[in-house]
Amino acid sequence: MSPDPAMHDAALLRPLHDFDGLRDAATPADRLRAIRLAGAQFRERFSADPVLPFVRSIPLIRIPYPAWYAFNGVYAQKLMSGGMVHLLSRTVVLQFEDWSGQLRTLLFNPSDIDSGGETPFFKRLGEATPKFLLSTIAPRSATVLEALDQCGLAPAQIDYISFDHLHTQDLRRWLGDAAQPGLLPNATLLVHRQEWASAQGLLPLQADWYCPQGTAGIAPQRVRQFDGSVQLGAGLALVHTPGHTEGNHSLVYRAPDGVRVSSENGVASDSWAPQQSRHNAIRRYARATGAEVILNGNTQERSVDQYLSMVLEKEIAGMSDVHGFSNVVPSSECTPHWLFPGAPTSHLWGDTAFGTLRH
Repeated sequence: MSPDPAMHDAALLRPLHDFDGLRDAATPADRLRAIRLAGAQFRERFSADPVLPFVRSIPLIRIPYPAWYAFNGVYAQKLMSGGMVHLLSRTVVLQFEDWSGQLRTLLFNPSDIDSGGETPFFKRLGEATPKFLLSTIAPRSATVLEALDQCGLAPAQIDYISFDHLHTQDLRRWLGDAAQPGLLPNATLLVHRQEWASAQGLLPLQADWYCPQGTAGIAPQRVRQFDGSVQLGAGLALVHTPGHTEGNHSLVYRAPDGVRVSSENGVASDSWAPQQSRHNAIRRYARATGAEVILNGNTQERSVDQYLSMVLEKEIAGMSDVHGFSNVVPSSECTPHWLFPGAPTSHLWGDTAFGTLRH
């Protein structure tokens, strides 16, 4: 007998009402003040939660990406010669106890490298690049299955997968469809209801970044949609942060150094603290305009909301006493590479690893 979805949700998806109504004020400035206060209050409460028993991030692939998108047009021609930066995509394995006390394993942002190449933007980029150069400009570190093996996990041990948004994702690889079974046989997708709905009927502005038919034919019981923000267990939450996409959400978890947030709303530590950036173009722009965040602006579905969401993220995460930047870790991080030297990143997060894997 299959489990009752209502019982499943009660054990996993606990609604967070801390951020309800924060965007209802008439003026963006009033929304910003409300979001700043709510984010700080949530951080204080969430900081009392226990550190997760195990978290590890594993690099998957480096991807060339226009600097104009990465830093939302901030003098992109001065940031990088050739106008490109390198984004390092990582997947994250997190273990937590759900509300019934059961140990669960969540795989965050398990991007399928091969099918992701069918995303229209990256497909055009690949077709314009000589084949012998592809492995050089987009070097691979590991597949998702290799990443799991590095952690000592089998695919069948993954309970949930989630993505901050569904750009470039072909979910059929993991969840299966009528033609073939998925490679993660026991995994359930956790996705914001609006993100799932958007993927079913995209405009050209959006479709350039979504993998064609990436959600087609997936069995409904393999998908758990949620509204607003939810907490999965002590020390782990998914917070709705719209803007980059309408259904964008950010991963929030307790780490030994405080509260961590992971998101692709920005691509570097500088994105959430531009006025402290060690890169002149970013710092000068932020100080001249008063901007306290720099958007990852490839789609700009709702730029004002994305700005507010990034402020919420950095308020939830707080500032590090060690490196002086916000504890927001970009899910795709701008990193240096010999083909793209001088990446505009003041603090490199690198890989995250703490705790002990439990079976």
